[in-house]
Amino acid sequence: MPDGTWSLAEAEAKFGEVVERARTQGPQHLTRDGQDAAVVLSAEEYERLRGAAPQKPPSWLDPKHRVLSDEEHAELFARDQDPGRIVEF
Repeated sequence: MPDGTWSLAEAEAKFGEVVERARTQGPQHLTRDGQDAAVVLSAEEYERLRGAAPQKPPSWLDPKHRVLSDEEHAELFARDQDPGRIVEF
């Protein structure tokens, strides 16, 4: 199949060819019942994509992140006691 799309049955029967085409021609799409099911990538492409993902979690997820004291928490989340304007009906 020249366009890089294989049914699962074809891919099973010609798995070596699917892998070789993934290495030489790019991602190979596998379908089940006409719907996309999976994509076969070369090892180089997989590593490139994996390297693009962040390697460490965001700083706010760091377990060493400072915990607020009770006073800091109360100050940060204090509600304004002003009831707002009075509306007459």
